[in-house]
Amino acid sequence: MPIDVSRALAAEPRPARITWGHKDVQLYHLGLGAGANPDLRGAATDPDELRYTLESRLHVLPSFATVAGAGSPGVIGGLSLPGIDVDLASVLHGGQTIALHRPIPVEGEAVAATRIAAVYDKVKAAVLVVRTEVGDDEGPLWTNDAQIFVRGEGGFGGDRGPSARPAPPTGEPDRTVERAIREDQALLYRLSGDWNPLHADPEFAKLAGFDRPILHGLCTYGITLKAVVDTLLDGDVGRVRSYTTRFAGVVYPGETLRIRMWRGDGQVRVTVGAADRDDAPVLADTVVEHT
Repeated sequence: MPIDVSRALAAEPRPARITWGHKDVQLYHLGLGAGANPDLRGAATDPDELRYTLESRLHVLPSFATVAGAGSPGVIGGLSLPGIDVDLASVLHGGQTIALHRPIPVEGEAVAATRIAAVYDKVKAAVLVVRTEVGDDEGPLWTNDAQIFVRGEGGFGGDRGPSARPAPPTGEPDRTVERAIREDQALLYRLSGDWNPLHADPEFAKLAGFDRPILHGLCTYGITLKAVVDTLLDGDVGRVRSYTTRFAGVVYPGETLRIRMWRGDGQVRVTVGAADRDDAPVLADTVVEHT
């Protein structure tokens, strides 16, 4: 089996020095559609959008943590950790969690230490939990957990992992917004560091079982968090404490996301569907914890 579970779990974290600046933050925000908010007239110059695009007013959406330092070591980098040797075409990003220890600065230099935190046996697939802990001279900044499904690598008799899922939100959502995905959205988003050819190369997409390239799940993840911050958190990125989701379906460039939000006690519950396909689920089990 190309996953050596014992070796993967015993390996020391792999450190990497990462840096980022305002251009990286601006490019990431533009990759999420900043400056084109359909809820705002003249969005490109609206003060609410300039917080994402103009260096003199810039703040950092917490989901930037998934690409800071050009995504190093990132999901793909996590697949090269000791004990892991898998075919990229068999890999699906199953879920993502970010825990913020303090707001992300516009300019930064930090050390990202990545390890395999868990390997679960789902019989038909293995699930890797790739954990990256990031800190600078002032202390911890954030922790990323990426859940990676590797098709065909289960059945090794290991721990099946947690199975409990939160109950879906009930009642009418407090807010519903729609976000159109441009045809070139994936091509722009990938410039932030996620170079998986699944999102650009039609031939590779066919090898992975899709009829054409799909949008990055982490792009949908960022678009959704921006919608929550802009509509229910007063535009204040510093209020976000953690953000978790399960990737439940694909999005194709050119489609429209329908994002439904429910307020709770210190949290926002979210569902995301593809409006063009009868609200086919895209993100599920999605929670933004906040102050």
